[in-house]
Amino acid sequence: MHEHAPGPRPDRRTFLAAAGLGALAAGARAAAGAAPGATGVIRLAHLTDIHVQPERGAEAGMAAAFAHAQSWKPDLVVTGGDSVMDVFEAKRGRADELRRIFRDTLRRECSVPVHHVTGNHDIFGWNRGKSGTAGTEADWGKRFACDLFGVPRTWHSFDHGAWRFVCLDSVQPKGDGYTAFLDDEQHDWLVRLLAETPAERPICVVSHVPIMSLTAITYGKPRPREQNGTDTIINLAEMHTDATVLHELFKSSGKVRLCLSGHTHLVDHCRIDGVAYVCDGAVSGAWWRGSVQGIAPGYGRVELRPDGSFVHEYATYGWAARD
Repeated sequence: MHEHAPGPRPDRRTFLAAAGLGALAAGARAAAGAAPGATGVIRLAHLTDIHVQPERGAEAGMAAAFAHAQSWKPDLVVTGGDSVMDVFEAKRGRADELRRIFRDTLRRECSVPVHHVTGNHDIFGWNRGKSGTAGTEADWGKRFACDLFGVPRTWHSFDHGAWRFVCLDSVQPKGDGYTAFLDDEQHDWLVRLLAETPAERPICVVSHVPIMSLTAITYGKPRPREQNGTDTIINLAEMHTDATVLHELFKSSGKVRLCLSGHTHLVDHCRIDGVAYVCDGAVSGAWWRGSVQGIAPGYGRVELRPDGSFVHEYATYGWAARD
């Protein structure tokens, strides 16, 4: 996907079914003019929804995905959340095992700078009934994610080359579940950060849950007509509930050029008011059981240019589901 080129408008189901191959082909064509390796071009590998676990060869699958991504010679890697499968509802022993697998595999397989985004499955014990947690554990909730990724908090920013990268925390508690928006502290931090960013520095925002994406509407089976009548319903956990507020903020800043996300395990590109929103498919595909609505296991490749333009493609890495 080339940022400046308007895309076709297929119907939603056709788009998603073809996206795994179509996005890859379109990205490859656009990349021909990207001058890979040219001075100032940043190569970012976006590996989201890894869902590592001891079952179904997932540890080997994570290793294969990182090996494939690094053969492309990226300058940096961003994991897009849901790195483990999962600690939201897991008992203590399972959570500790998943943390060990992810850390050990990452340490062994990743040799380039890596930054992390927190997903709902990376948060320990929020479903207290299923996890058996009390909420008083030292690593309960998002503290587990901070420990998993070795960070002091679940959102941050960093500069690489000409670009500023903003890693957001989409996931907020709602009963024993979650919803998606930025809490007040994080929102205020983001407002200040955008205001302080020089006008000539383009920004790439990474969130786990999409800020905007058609995949939030098309994911899974459609609701029967008698359930939702003529209204289209977006699950509050599938897309940011503060999407319009954030989009207006990005639009007003004039600096945010690209927003990357995962979560739905599907692929989508949309561009509005000069801001591009790209949802990448999952490293785990259908949670290590193959493809999701035609989208094979894979990851995003992004080439970011100093002028704020970029090229995106969705790359599959040939993983076959195991029993």
